[in-house]
Amino acid sequence: MKRMFRHLTGLSLIVLVTVITTTLANAQTPASPPVEAPSPSLVKDGKCYEIRTYFAFPGKLEDLHSRFRNHTIKLFKKHGMEVVGFWGPTDKEKGSENTLVYVLAYPDRAAREKAWAAFRSDPVWQAVAKESEKNGKLVEKVDWAILRSTDYAPFK
Repeated sequence: MKRMFRHLTGLSLIVLVTVITTTLANAQTPASPPVEAPSPSLVKDGKCYEIRTYFAFPGKLEDLHSRFRNHTIKLFKKHGMEVVGFWGPTDKEKGSENTLVYVLAYPDRAAREKAWAAFRSDPVWQAVAKESEKNGKLVEKVDWAILRSTDYAPFK
């Protein structure tokens, strides 16, 4: 009986360690601050731009367009995000059925961080997101990058 108890205790310990290790490995760690290493050809001061590419779940692209059209753009403006434009691919093999690309502009990177924090914590946005996703999430993946104009660009 003691031997069986020891085996069960050992087995329980192994299961517990496995569960904890798996949970920690799958947990999303907070993103570390980005390491800025811009090219010398980029303008040092002035606006920064953010390009975002959304990949919608199958059949959800028009719902995503609707959310931006009817709600998100207004909230972006409310929080100081300048909408430069929205685009979508025209070719099926390039993602015309699930891809939305847009660009935002900010006075600087600090303004971007502040704007996104305010946007995410806005109760109106939280309600809009919840309502728009009542039949399932709209976005499978988001890619983004912070950009600065080159010193030879027609606008800075």
